[in-house]
Amino acid sequence: MVFVPDLALILQFAAATFVIAVTPGPDMTLFVGRALSQGRAAGFACMFGAMTGILVHTLLVALGLSALIVASPQAFLALKIFGAGYLVWLAWQAIRHGSAFSPEMKAGAGRSLFKNWATGLGINLLNPKIILFFMTFLPQFVSPSDPHASSKLLFLGLLFIPLSLPITTPMVLAADGFSKLLRKSPKVTRAVDYLFAGVFSAFAVKILTAQAR
Repeated sequence: MVFVPDLALILQFAAATFVIAVTPGPDMTLFVGRALSQGRAAGFACMFGAMTGILVHTLLVALGLSALIVASPQAFLALKIFGAGYLVWLAWQAIRHGSAFSPEMKAGAGRSLFKNWATGLGINLLNPKIILFFMTFLPQFVSPSDPHASSKLLFLGLLFIPLSLPITTPMVLAADGFSKLLRKSPKVTRAVDYLFAGVFSAFAVKILTAQAR
């Protein structure tokens, strides 16, 4: 199959994907936060929303649109502002309503799975660092002169998802189990709310300082 890179290249890509998957980011913070506050299903819904975003970014790279976005200072600035603003809003929601865990939360009071999926999708699509990452990471594994470069980029982008799932899935499962312990300590759970708010805010600052290179 012409769209499948050779085995050595796939192994290199898998190793790089593992390193990226275990590195904390806003997506991972969201998965764990929602699993803590609303349970395992909500965490997975956010995770699959972010994975949907990965599909979009892969298509953009394959079609050459990501390069156009990053090449335009105005588009890049707008994306940074929207992405950072979204994270700040999530941080404020964490402080105001509790993102990590709320012992007062009643059954059925959480967001629907679709809304959690949409949140995961939004936080992924509005993160310009992910656009920069996919634009600079994926092409390293495909030769520009390869006539099947676009199809190989699509293959690698899709491969990124199943390769990262063994890393992200246990995190959601562990967070859900940890939430049962946090129910016994309201002070600890409130501290976790502020922790997640601080992490989201830190990522917002990092996004605003991202540079297109």
